[in-house]
Amino acid sequence: MNVTPIVESEFASTVMAVPPLARHADLTLNVAENRKLIQHMEAGGVRTLLYGGNANLYHVAPSEYRELLDMLAENTAPTTRVIPAIGPDFGKMQDQARVLAQTSYRTAMVLPLAGFTTSAGVETGLKRIVDLAGIPLTLYIKSEEYVDVDTLARLVDGGTLIAVKYAIVRGNPADDAYLRRLLQSVSPSKVISGMGERPALVHVRDFGMAAWTTGSGCIATNAVMALLKAAKEGRADDAQRLYDRFMPLETLRDNISLIRVLHDAVTFTGIADMGPHLPLLSESPAASHAEIADAARGLLAFDRSLGQGA
Repeated sequence: MNVTPIVESEFASTVMAVPPLARHADLTLNVAENRKLIQHMEAGGVRTLLYGGNANLYHVAPSEYRELLDMLAENTAPTTRVIPAIGPDFGKMQDQARVLAQTSYRTAMVLPLAGFTTSAGVETGLKRIVDLAGIPLTLYIKSEEYVDVDTLARLVDGGTLIAVKYAIVRGNPADDAYLRRLLQSVSPSKVISGMGERPALVHVRDFGMAAWTTGSGCIATNAVMALLKAAKEGRADDAQRLYDRFMPLETLRDNISLIRVLHDAVTFTGIADMGPHLPLLSESPAASHAEIADAARGLLAFDRSLGQGA
């Protein structure tokens, strides 16, 4: 695992993969299968792994957290940055921050909490967590109500936040007044698009955001890195061609479940066996399995053709 200090330019150098987490039938962590997926992502050139929503860290027990952190640190290459999630509630964050303080991790991402928050409360709480963990945080934003732009800018300027994962869904991602205000106060180089490939080109091209987080790119690692390169270099036709390959699986994820479909899709490709979903989630509908498998296998086949230089 990469334990060097994080520099701002790092966020633009790689797509941030957000993988699922493999478990045995008894729900314990499956080290061997998680290692297979990690090695697959690393082989495609992805250098930052974010274990958050797709890994269902919302429901991970605090008693398991140290084991999870150790497993990820021990099974990633020295060039791979790992960002674990914490929260979403303050009590869980406190326990996890005390664990993080005993490790070499350089940041952790705060999972979003719906309701029971105020901007002032979020500001106070995140500062307390940074004091406990001894590292700056990455904030995952899914709602305008979670924290206002002025507060968010203060948290970045003061060093509480090292990056922002922006994931407020818009009907038209180009029409986003909150995001435009945010990027007037926070450097776009510290803001990562957090909704997969669908808004990624608009966010990188039109808003200048550093990169994006990817679920489907955990399967198509060569393709997602090629897409980032094409977007950064302004090669619109190449970017669109690559982008279109992600849409069948991304559409299934949007229509059924982002987390459940990706978890099952990785298993269907044979990259690694993710095993059962951690409750309170369950597998995607059986009636959709064939369609998910077809989309995932097609994406992997395309990705392998890129890896072979086709």
